[in-house]
Amino acid sequence: MKKAIVIGASSGIGKGIAQLLAANNYCVGITGRRTDLLEAFESTNRNCFVAKAIDVKDTSTISTKLRELVAALGGLDLLVISSGTGDFNEHLDFEIEKNTIDTNILGFTCIADWAFNFFEKQQYGHLAAISSVGGLRGSRIAPAYNASKAYQINYFEGLRQKSKKLGIPIFITDIRPGFVDTAMAKGEGQFWVASVSKAAHQILNAIIKKKPIVYITKRWKLIAIILKIIPNKFYNNR
Repeated sequence: MKKAIVIGASSGIGKGIAQLLAANNYCVGITGRRTDLLEAFESTNRNCFVAKAIDVKDTSTISTKLRELVAALGGLDLLVISSGTGDFNEHLDFEIEKNTIDTNILGFTCIADWAFNFFEKQQYGHLAAISSVGGLRGSRIAPAYNASKAYQINYFEGLRQKSKKLGIPIFITDIRPGFVDTAMAKGEGQFWVASVSKAAHQILNAIIKKKPIVYITKRWKLIAIILKIIPNKFYNNR
């Protein structure tokens, strides 16, 4: 049985991914901040799920807790970073920006570095993370969120280069959703909103195929192409 850890598995996309991994012969370490949700999730199948409370903003404890979780699982083949946050912040409230940075940049980096170093020592592994189509361009209403997702996209590109340079089979999968029906999907005028189930199934398929980049759902690749080619003078006048 393969071993996986899903960071941020207590709800939303992370929970959907963890459920599918368990259904596909994985023993899954599930993490999150809320122990009540984790314990309830773990109780649905104690043969497949091992819970460990981890707050990604507490970077001083992440390494220790991940090592403990790997020991409880008996190994690690795949780690998925699904924790993240982001809010509209037109008035640039620094506390909102800081919370986004602490979660999506500092916490993300701490986990990604730990996982890559673990897999490098092990000589194989797979690291995946939920970034966002939003990371392709800036946003006046959520500056830190889009910027943090751009950071994640670029960081994973760097890790992909590092893996190839080392010549070690460490696979890096950047998962870029558009709108998914979770608490993270905020605002009006949303379109192409995927269910958690549909998103999780496409994510698992990308992980199985070891794709470097995947858009969720697939049609969001078209939006990504459009975002990349819109001239700045038009995009910045939205």
